[in-house]
Amino acid sequence: MQPSALPDLAHTDTRPMHWLATAAAMAAVVAAAGLLQPDASASASTPHPAAGARHGTVRAAAPDPAKAAFPLDCGDLGNTVAKEAPGDLDGDGRPETVAVVHCAAGLGTPPSGVYVLTQGSGATPRIVATLVDPAQQLSIGDFTVRDRVISATLLGYSSSSVPSCCPDQQEKVTWKWQNGAFIRTGRTAGPSDKGV
Repeated sequence: MQPSALPDLAHTDTRPMHWLATAAAMAAVVAAAGLLQPDASASASTPHPAAGARHGTVRAAAPDPAKAAFPLDCGDLGNTVAKEAPGDLDGDGRPETVAVVHCAAGLGTPPSGVYVLTQGSGATPRIVATLVDPAQQLSIGDFTVRDRVISATLLGYSSSSVPSCCPDQQEKVTWKWQNGAFIRTGRTAGPSDKGV
């Protein structure tokens, strides 16, 4: 046999281990490509939920007031969450929920409480502040949470002879978290403000 004039090509001699290594490398490439592909069902305007987790920007869910235990004495009637609004009130990146709650009375206008909820360590939200206590005998008109400020119109009565259907006093108030507490500011609505 005549020796070849070409250099020795021993590395071209394939063995089973060579094919196993090649197959493993190809499987790794295919798996990596599958992980990097965008979700075909996600729209361009809706980020994939896992994308936030990879980048550390997952938004926590606001506490659900339906799961909270409010300090209202409603007897067998139970209570009603009349209004609710989420917002990151203290700027820590975790949303709170502000809830307007009153007893589930069939008639009249029961007094409301306004509570700030945060998510506790378990599934039950925790009340961290009472902004309006039902003992104040107020109901809540307009109510919003925007830009870390809670705004509400408090409706009250000048005397016990005023029918509960028709509060005759209004005060527009705001609460903002400052220096570890909710600071309230407000102004009593004048005659031109009534019915706003």
